Amino acid sequence: MPLVRPLAAIAQPAALPVIGFLHSGSPEANARRTGAFLKGLHDAGFVEGKNVAIEYRWAAGHDDELPAMAADLVRRNVAVIVTPGSTAASIVAKHATSTIPIVFTSGSDPVELGLVASLNRPGSNLTGITSINADISAKRFGVLHQMVPQALRYFGLVNSASPLAGPVTRQLRAGAASIGVSIDILHASTEDEIDAAFAGLPRDPGSVLVSSPDAFLYSRRKRIAALAASHAVPAIFDVRDYVDAGALVSYGADYLNVMRLAGDYTARVLKGEKPADLPVVQPEKFELVINLRTAKALGITVPSTLLAIADDVVE
Repeated sequence: MPLVRPLAAIAQPAALPVIGFLHSGSPEANARRTGAFLKGLHDAGFVEGKNVAIEYRWAAGHDDELPAMAADLVRRNVAVIVTPGSTAASIVAKHATSTIPIVFTSGSDPVELGLVASLNRPGSNLTGITSINADISAKRFGVLHQMVPQALRYFGLVNSASPLAGPVTRQLRAGAASIGVSIDILHASTEDEIDAAFAGLPRDPGSVLVSSPDAFLYSRRKRIAALAASHAVPAIFDVRDYVDAGALVSYGADYLNVMRLAGDYTARVLKGEKPADLPVVQPEKFELVINLRTAKALGITVPSTLLAIADDVVE
């Protein structure tokens, strides 16, 4: 007599593929970005809770906890690990596994960081999106120079604890050189150090600030924007969220676009494509955002040439 499998066993649905989401920040500070990532997944046919599950791991500023979080995702044998908007998490994930696919977004050259062998041929289990390159740093300096042509001293704000500290510092120096000025680097990897960096700026008018792309600094964007205002320091940033928080100006990748691209790439991996065959891509859109209220408070008249090309103006 043939064996008959129980009906319940036959009808049992297959387990959903699991995405391991690893990030050095907090869910609150990255809500819009996470939403854009989920939209990229959705547009490619994957809906959280319906045909894919996501295991979130947020370090909330404690990067020393990332290795244990990555190891846990590897033990769970997730289908893919994503590290959107967190270069520190990308580097940790690379060290945690050489077999599970990884989709990253990086604020600097992923080849220089050792994430991939080349942009066109990643060559291993990692691929993703690089949000900036050296040219972007030079363009930020150009924008700030147009807004404050009388600036006497340039300062760069860098998170010295970040794996991007070295590459970013080189980009800042190259950007300063592109307009014929030098730059002093201020290091800040804690909130107290952010306060100290601003407190150490010269009291005399003429100082301007270029902030580096960084997950830790981004998570403190409201504090940084407030400090720039209270010290009357014109400052430029990489993403518009700083401008929405009251900062003067930003120029860089549309990071919501970056996150949607990360969602799309994650979907392609879930469908069977190999990271080694997926070239690292750059964003489809860059944006210039200006806060006219802050400019007025700083006594800055924004050139009409910049207003004409701005993607958004906060009034």
